[in-house]
Amino acid sequence: MKLPQNVKKLLFLLIEDLKSDGPIQKSWNNFSPLDKGNYHCHLTYSYVACWTCQKGEIEIEVYYVGSREKAPY
Repeated sequence: MKLPQNVKKLLFLLIEDLKSDGPIQKSWNNFSPLDKGNYHCHLTYSYVACWTCQKGEIEIEVYYVGSREKAPY
């Protein structure tokens, strides 16, 4: 699936925030922890991003960006 340009820009901003501030992104719309180190937030009404970061690790992996209807949570 190709993402709309505005969603790509928001994803880039989210990734920059993840790099600088870590996996807890309370300033992003509808941010919430999911389970076992997984998190998500809405990029727009229709698009979400999901990422994981295990306790004690410095790596954050964005594992889903797409429609909220198909989000893996």
